[in-house]
Amino acid sequence: MLLTIQVNDAIALEPLTDSHAGPLLQLVNSNREYLRQWLPWVDHMQTVDDFKSYINRCKKQEDEGTDYSYVIVSGSAVVGRIGIHYIAKQNKFGAIGYWIGEEFTGKGIMTKACRALIEVCFIHLQLNRIEIKCATGNYKSAAIAERLNFTKEGVMRQAEWVNGHYVDLNLYALLKDDWQPKDN
Repeated sequence: MLLTIQVNDAIALEPLTDSHAGPLLQLVNSNREYLRQWLPWVDHMQTVDDFKSYINRCKKQEDEGTDYSYVIVSGSAVVGRIGIHYIAKQNKFGAIGYWIGEEFTGKGIMTKACRALIEVCFIHLQLNRIEIKCATGNYKSAAIAERLNFTKEGVMRQAEWVNGHYVDLNLYALLKDDWQPKDN
């Protein structure tokens, strides 16, 4: 069972549960056009039941030890999602995925949330490598990886199908040896 990660006095990463389905739907609905620029799943999330089905898939992946999913809470509001995905225990590898409502960007919330999750990955999950992939045009997401000292390893051409077209993905990675823990 996952525990809440207290990022700082105002931000927490809460383990994803069915109780988050409604707030996540509201957040997506109020940010649908903003999010769908980069995320292929947005159009498929239309109801609370869609989110509950997604949450159930996340729980199965958590039980298998391949994914750990959280909502980002700022104050008392759900402002986004973050998780460590595709965990390969033998290779000690995982990939961070994240999104946040547009009105919450530019406040450092996602950078702080990622930093806290990275610490969990390296210390508690004993991972050696963490990746972040983002569309080459998604400058805000790339800036987070760069702020956290991830190394850009290259571009994956036409690596993701997003709303009717392929997008190239930047591939960033951070190794445990290169990680510098910082205060939030």
